[in-house]
Amino acid sequence: MDQTIYQIAIIGFGGMGSYHTQLIQPVAQLQVRGVYDILPYRMELASTQGLRGYSSLEDVLEDAEVDVVLIATPNDSHKEIAIRALQAGKHVICEKPVTMNSTDFLEITASAEAAKRVFTVHQNRRWDPDFLIVKEIVEKKKAGEVFHVESRVHGANGIPGDWRQLAAYGGGMLLDWGVHLLDQLLLLTDSKIESVKADLSTILGTEVDDGFTATIRFKDGLTAVIEVGTTNYIKLPRWYVKGTEGTAVIRDWSLEGEIVRTNPDVAKVEPTPIQAGVGLTKTMAPPSEKSTLRLPVEKATPPAQSFYENFAALLDGRSAQAVKNEQVLRVLRLIETVFEAARTQTVVKDTDL
Repeated sequence: MDQTIYQIAIIGFGGMGSYHTQLIQPVAQLQVRGVYDILPYRMELASTQGLRGYSSLEDVLEDAEVDVVLIATPNDSHKEIAIRALQAGKHVICEKPVTMNSTDFLEITASAEAAKRVFTVHQNRRWDPDFLIVKEIVEKKKAGEVFHVESRVHGANGIPGDWRQLAAYGGGMLLDWGVHLLDQLLLLTDSKIESVKADLSTILGTEVDDGFTATIRFKDGLTAVIEVGTTNYIKLPRWYVKGTEGTAVIRDWSLEGEIVRTNPDVAKVEPTPIQAGVGLTKTMAPPSEKSTLRLPVEKATPPAQSFYENFAALLDGRSAQAVKNEQVLRVLRLIETVFEAARTQTVVKDTDL
């Protein structure tokens, strides 16, 4: 049975726009028809890759052969392009953060509903192997009932690029990396958020945050620390997970890490006191090796479909949407709450959907 081929036009051919061509290529039902970018050198780059060049956004939207518009432009332009594309009868994929606030996002989804077209957001880090490992640790209770999660990304290179340092374009690390880490966090629990406390970092002196720390408490008792830093010359672990029966750590994207947990086959052995500074402590001594197990972290089973495989199946009516718009809205509202908590220096409570 022949499958429908969907033609995609990419708006914005910078780093992410060109990267999308690599992600799309393995999916037989999807083809990149052409590219539009306001910068001539990027159009020349697209031409060297055998891609058609459009002279304007209007040129893209008037092409009846274009089924899908993929938006990979700076954050402030997503809303206008998305709504125009939907009204032109195109399905739309948008890079993250989809919009700079939740109100703009609701306008897009209303346009998608009115046009009866698919709108979805490329929250690609749901497919990251480190996140999938943690998700499996939580779901399979490999460390018991998880009650605390710490998720961090650290670098020492400052805010990347140019427009990401400007507020007007939706710059800053909360909107850049924060949207990924908060999206991942909300997939680890079904519980509503009880409270949010946050601080933004402005060490680099730019008009947007160069990092942030958010402490989030859920109504089921789960607590989380989410942190992004661009001034960290020594990195803390990517993930640190505490459960009722053990602790898990994933140190970086190489997936180096371990789980240390109670040994169910051995009764608890009292620890031997250790020298701690000028005193002794039993409380902070390591647990007995006999009563604990030290396990390697194992790669989790990846989702059955990649983002683009899911998108093609969604257009065919064969699959549900992987990145649901209600999930994206919840992340945007959490980002707004983090900004509010940092601005007011208060604990913001009960703002969850």
